[in-house]
Amino acid sequence: MDSIHTVILALIQGVTEFLPISSSAHLILPNQVLGWPDQGLAFDVAVHFGSLIAVLLYFRKDVWQLICDGLGGFKTGQFSDEGRLAWLIVLATIPAGLAGLAFKEFIETHLRSSAVIAATTIVFGVLLWWSDVHGKRRDDLGKLDWKKALMIGLAQAVALIPGTSRSGITMTAGLMLGMKREAAARFSFLMSIPVIALSALLLTLELLDTESVPWDSIFLGVILSGISAYLCIHFFLQFISRIGMAPFAIYRLLLGGALIWLILAQ
Repeated sequence: MDSIHTVILALIQGVTEFLPISSSAHLILPNQVLGWPDQGLAFDVAVHFGSLIAVLLYFRKDVWQLICDGLGGFKTGQFSDEGRLAWLIVLATIPAGLAGLAFKEFIETHLRSSAVIAATTIVFGVLLWWSDVHGKRRDDLGKLDWKKALMIGLAQAVALIPGTSRSGITMTAGLMLGMKREAAARFSFLMSIPVIALSALLLTLELLDTESVPWDSIFLGVILSGISAYLCIHFFLQFISRIGMAPFAIYRLLLGGALIWLILAQ
């Protein structure tokens, strides 16, 4: 890739990783629709690490509290709200981890297409809108139990299908289960940490088998995706309670419709 492609794709990854509009779809589409060269494994590693650094920095106090209270509960025999939330995040991560190991090759071989992305973009966009309109939106994170966390984790596993959006489907599940918008978004962002970390680790192991690494693209990808992801998290949490999910659902419907038009026009 040239530097222009690197900059654009890194910014796309950073912004779309935490918005409910699917980062994987937006990274695949330039190649599928615009004919851009595939960004390659090294770049995927870079932007994943950038997103991971962003979410860890933004929630650094929360993460430290979750770790301390999650482990400290074993010593005292009692878990605080933060300690309980830490283990709920671990529980919610398991389905995506198992699904990734089982279906990664099938998904990459058969589901990375414009047609699949168009379908999932529209279907899960409608579900996002429906959950925002009809969800009770009354519960904070303190009301989250293991059954609801597991259901959100199962939804996260579905996000392995390109175009679904990991943040989108987990927020959708949270809203359907009665969570407030900000609580659903916060839990989605926190549970992204182990998933992104595992994904980055697996990609890094694959990268070790390659002969050459474009270090300039990697450093640029990490920096730009990290900055844009950090800003995205900040502003999303600031405004989500007021703007709701409708703008993102509308965007998904427009994007899906445009993809279908492009597919039929070919």
